[in-house]
Amino acid sequence: MTDVTPSLFSQIAVFATRGLAIGGLGLLVACAKPVPSAEINDPFEKENRSMHAFNVGLDRKFLKPVAEKVAGDGTGPASMGLKHFVDNLDAPKDVVNNVLQLRLGRAVHNGLRFAINTTIGLGGIFDPATAMGAPAKPTDFGETLYIWGLGEGHYLELPVLGPSTSRDALGTVVDYALNPVSVFVKAPESYALTAAKLADKVESRARHADIVDSILYDSADSYTQARLLYLQNRRYTLGQTTTDANTIDVYEDPYGQ
Repeated sequence: MTDVTPSLFSQIAVFATRGLAIGGLGLLVACAKPVPSAEINDPFEKENRSMHAFNVGLDRKFLKPVAEKVAGDGTGPASMGLKHFVDNLDAPKDVVNNVLQLRLGRAVHNGLRFAINTTIGLGGIFDPATAMGAPAKPTDFGETLYIWGLGEGHYLELPVLGPSTSRDALGTVVDYALNPVSVFVKAPESYALTAAKLADKVESRARHADIVDSILYDSADSYTQARLLYLQNRRYTLGQTTTDANTIDVYEDPYGQ
């Protein structure tokens, strides 16, 4: 794996450069949205499979048993309060991406949602915004790059985070930098927010235990199955397909981006 890894990261670096260049143009002109290939672009399958095996081992030895022991089914009041709180932390990032996408209506929507849940919802523990007609409309920088015209690139399996693509891997890094919460909340408060996000991953693993277990442990080839479901779901959420047969990203919870 060590011989090919530099090549893999060089591909991500190329995408980073291209993404920034296309991003600058995207703010000036309307770019055509890229159409995904009918074939899966996975030139690093050997390395991806090795990383998949690592992620499955991490799930088997740590995430799954911890979730079973401490999280129950992940749908209790405390679990859902934690989910709402963590989701609310990402709302400012959604607003920034909406602006970059020139979706100003959505930026106002997500900004209003954040304000309601942060105040009336006691810091986001509750979700009154949805009941008031402002449901979640999450986005990310990977979607921003898509709107700017950057193709999804190669399929990648990232350590801990799980399935991704070259475009979405770049988006994950940029999203962290874009999120005002990451910028303005400093230690030691930032440690508490990180702990909350890690705890939510455990709770999420418990909530989706059946589907995650079926993919990771009951499939003849869990790598192929997870890859297919991730790409189908991602393309559907971006509006690239019209079939919603797989609208749950099985890695969203244990290895969410």
